Amino acid sequence: MPPSAEPDQCLALLDEHRGILHKVANIYCPRAEDRHDLIQEITLQVWRSYPRFDGRCKFSTWMYRIALNVAISFHREAHAHRNLLWGDDHLVDLPAVDENGPATEDLRALHRFIEGLDALNKALILLYLEDRPHPEIGEILGLSATNVATKIGRIKQRLRQTLAS
Repeated sequence: MPPSAEPDQCLALLDEHRGILHKVANIYCPRAEDRHDLIQEITLQVWRSYPRFDGRCKFSTWMYRIALNVAISFHREAHAHRNLLWGDDHLVDLPAVDENGPATEDLRALHRFIEGLDALNKALILLYLEDRPHPEIGEILGLSATNVATKIGRIKQRLRQTLAS
């Protein structure tokens, strides 16, 4: 492979999977400028790590792993800094709820519920809502598929309790 093929291939894969960048940034960053910064940081880390991508898993799985690790670190740093300056505020900026939709209140409740999750559980829910299989979620997050299923089950139970109250 020519020396320029690897960077070109990385750029093509980043472009093909750019949706991952935006989904992760939307889950972890409430402000547009923070989302932009996080997307830049994830892109940089994927670019730097690409020479070590060995193809043992799908590129999207590998990219999610990097994106979520960067996002969790970014979230912790930003959250600590924000709490010192402004106090606790919303951490998740999910897409707007359609005011005319049939399940508007349920969607709002789901958004509020996800906002209250810790960083790992946000990642679990993001991947679960993306219909990723439990083994892949486990591979991305460093958990067993059984542990993923257990954690998702607990999150669902908490959501049912929250919606019931």
